[in-house]
Amino acid sequence: MKVAIIDYGVGNLGSVRRALALLDADAFIASAPDELAVAERIILPGVGSFSEGMARLAAQGWSEEILRQVNQSAKPLLGLCLGMQLLASRGREGGDTPGLGLVPGEVVRLDSIGCRLRIPHVGWNAISLCAGEHGLLAGIPEGTDFYFVHSYAFVPTESRQVRATTDYGVPVVAAVGAGRVSGTQFHPEKSSKAGLRLLKNFLETGSC
Repeated sequence: MKVAIIDYGVGNLGSVRRALALLDADAFIASAPDELAVAERIILPGVGSFSEGMARLAAQGWSEEILRQVNQSAKPLLGLCLGMQLLASRGREGGDTPGLGLVPGEVVRLDSIGCRLRIPHVGWNAISLCAGEHGLLAGIPEGTDFYFVHSYAFVPTESRQVRATTDYGVPVVAAVGAGRVSGTQFHPEKSSKAGLRLLKNFLETGSC
């Protein structure tokens, strides 16, 4: 299975590709939007700010192609960390910036949702699974630890699109999904066996 990892200049590409290699996936770094045409799965990684990430996606032609591949070709898309946040309608980091709009909602600073702990949230933290059958988290037990690094949080418009949360003084969205689009606030590629299981689920089911 060919898996495209989008290179738009703000992603942690090497560790994502190494994790996929452990799963025997045919993963490649996509350096131009037209390379997504040959992929069966698409991963949007990312570190940094929402406004910078969206500016890079737009300037390099990624935004339009991502939407085409998801909406017209029905290809599963997984956003990681900043990549998950960019799935939102809007982000407040670096200004009020429109996002990809694939999972309706906004991205706001952690303290704006009541978090009083140190920001950024860095380190291992347990997730709580939301009710329902969600392919992305199949076989991952309640309370499993994943690795987080973030100062902003995704607040979906509809609670039914939340797949998991984590407790960082307040409930924080850890995973989202809408149709064949999903995202994790944590880094599965840095989350040991549980992270590999999540990536394996994405490869096998493409569902959230």
